[in-house]
Amino acid sequence: MPKPTGPTAPNTVVLIRKMRKNKEKFYLDLARQLSKPSRQKKPVNMTRIQKTDSHSVVVPGKVLGAGEITRAVTVYALDFSKEAKKKIIAAGGKCLSLEHADAKAKVLL
Repeated sequence: MPKPTGPTAPNTVVLIRKMRKNKEKFYLDLARQLSKPSRQKKPVNMTRIQKTDSHSVVVPGKVLGAGEITRAVTVYALDFSKEAKKKIIAAGGKCLSLEHADAKAKVLL
């Protein structure tokens, strides 16, 4: 069985520490999701974001550009593909980093 690992990117480690200092349940759950190894984080496509009923979405991983999005959505994510950024901005939405995540946003796992 492989040894469990966590993120090694310095920016991600700092982000996890900041979120753990904030004692709100939303940020603690998000820090727990970010602490998982990358092989356990599933990327999220545009189609899945389009299906949500929320105006703001948090993705503790990467957002990929597969699918279409037709409405303005604010997406907070660890990383975005170039195509995903283009599609979100073209639909009138925003692409923001997880540092600015809103506790009222819906988390997509």
